[in-house]
Amino acid sequence: MLMLIGAETMLFAGLIGVYIAFRFGSVAWPSAHLYLPVGVTWVNTGVLLLSCYTMHRAVNAVRRDDRQNLVGGLSLTGLLGAIFLGIQGYEWTQLIRDGLTISTGIYGATFYTLIGCHAAHVFAAVVWLLIVVWQAGRGKYSQRNSVGVEICGMYWYYVGALWVVLFALVYLN
Repeated sequence: MLMLIGAETMLFAGLIGVYIAFRFGSVAWPSAHLYLPVGVTWVNTGVLLLSCYTMHRAVNAVRRDDRQNLVGGLSLTGLLGAIFLGIQGYEWTQLIRDGLTISTGIYGATFYTLIGCHAAHVFAAVVWLLIVVWQAGRGKYSQRNSVGVEICGMYWYYVGALWVVLFALVYLN
């Protein structure tokens, strides 16, 4: 898992580097008529951070052999991840309606590549989480066999922490 997170960090470091290079190399960034939905994105950031807390509770539940809270915590984490993706999809439809597409310029291309790549990782994490929930419901995990939950948790925390960086860079800059 640490090797995967290291590789993901290199990928996102490259994407962030490109974003920063274009950001500071442009006269108008973004175009004057475009406003990102910062308020909604603050709420969405809260949703993703809350999901990190529910994942933390699920990891603690497996360490205590508390299967009911493990399944509940994992399920709630997955639901919050799906809500995050839904809100992000809503934001994107609004931005596309307002004229920001991947082909409208370098800002659109870098915005959708960077934020879209993160969304793809959250989607993969939600799918992985659903598999872990299913396995937890069947009794696969226990205090002595918690590695699957803990590794899934590590990745979930990673996508949550990465979002904080992307949110600050893209939406608050």
